[in-house]
Amino acid sequence: MNRLITPFDPWKSGMCTCPPKYSLNPYTGCDHRCRYCYSTYIPEFFHARPKKLLLTRLERELKNLSANALISMSNSSDPYPPMERELELTRNALRLMSERDLRLLVITKSDAVVRDADILKNMRATISVTVTTLDESIAEKIEPLAPEPGKRIRALKELKKSDIPVILRLDPVMPGINDESVEDVLEKAKFVDHVVSSTLKLRGDSYSRITKAFPELRERYREMYFRRGEKVGGSWYLNRVLRTGLLSRVAEVCEDLGVSYAFCREGIPFRAKSCDGSHLAV
Repeated sequence: MNRLITPFDPWKSGMCTCPPKYSLNPYTGCDHRCRYCYSTYIPEFFHARPKKLLLTRLERELKNLSANALISMSNSSDPYPPMERELELTRNALRLMSERDLRLLVITKSDAVVRDADILKNMRATISVTVTTLDESIAEKIEPLAPEPGKRIRALKELKKSDIPVILRLDPVMPGINDESVEDVLEKAKFVDHVVSSTLKLRGDSYSRITKAFPELRERYREMYFRRGEKVGGSWYLNRVLRTGLLSRVAEVCEDLGVSYAFCREGIPFRAKSCDGSHLAV
């Protein structure tokens, strides 16, 4: 049986600026069905399934980690799928991790993370919640089964009130979809401790899903990504000029708000202590 806790980015991508950390996914797959999803190389990814013998395996593997180890949960499958409300696998995993002096970064699109504030506030933890738009009609198109954006903003606020460091993940910024509204999202979440953002990267399957929902973008995306963009690993990026232009808007608003910010896998410099916000898990 494969290990639960594995090194993050084992391929050592030259675009990755994350500090050394481990990855933990209590579930395989994800129910949000985000059209831009980067993890659909995993079979049946749009269907969340609990990891087998999760808690038994996790308890054993935690014994091999150093006290100051950083765990990122989750980097592909959201740790709070709808079934988590009944199964409580993530909650019980948090209980196990809270018994050790670990550092934890939780990444989610679900407001259900607030349920576990009682455990998280006593850990060296920080919570990153993805919000790509405040427009519910757009959110329904790009993240059809994820909780509404307003619920995610409220979750960030509630976690902040519990003295848990919070991160806004404004990711991805998508030309013609949410790029004109990044200022609105940042203003609504100006209370956060850190912002991490990046531009949309495309593969063939995500291009098909996005342009099915936004057919008016089919030719524009073909031109911007596949003709004028650049191939990095298995994904197509916007060219550097376009990426820098989009993310400079994020940087300018964050500078005005006095909020720490960084960019994820963009090759664009930033001044924050970490790109993912894990420096807040102290």
